[in-house]
Amino acid sequence: MFLGHFQHNLDDKGRLMIPAPYRPLLEGGAYITQGFDKCLMVLTESYFKQVYERIEAMNLADPTARMLRRLILANAYPVETDKIGRILVPQNLRAFLGLASGELIVAGQGDYFEVWTPGEWSGQMTQLQDTEANNARFSTLDLSKQDK
Repeated sequence: MFLGHFQHNLDDKGRLMIPAPYRPLLEGGAYITQGFDKCLMVLTESYFKQVYERIEAMNLADPTARMLRRLILANAYPVETDKIGRILVPQNLRAFLGLASGELIVAGQGDYFEVWTPGEWSGQMTQLQDTEANNARFSTLDLSKQDK
């Protein structure tokens, strides 16, 4: 599972060092794509296939489904870690982040991880540290223990 967040640099060739705890999880292959927020998502090959199957099952006549296909699939690229644990971030995804090189935040999300610029990540953290807003925001989500 991808957990925690780490600060790493994107070098001038567009390579991002993957946190050491994440590297074994990427050995079976991975995909990088544009995220729903101003971030990138890196998904293991198996999780990407699950997402793809869900998207593929959607009604192609639905304009929202087509937009989702474009967001995820038109911006998806296979990535592999090199021998020192880096992946190459495609140019168009670096442009989406507004970054040619520099510091990035890598944040675990369970089955995948996200890549953020420090400014965008800071904005997310500010929102998540507002406990009053969190109480309202998350009140409808059921996190109670489910008996099996």
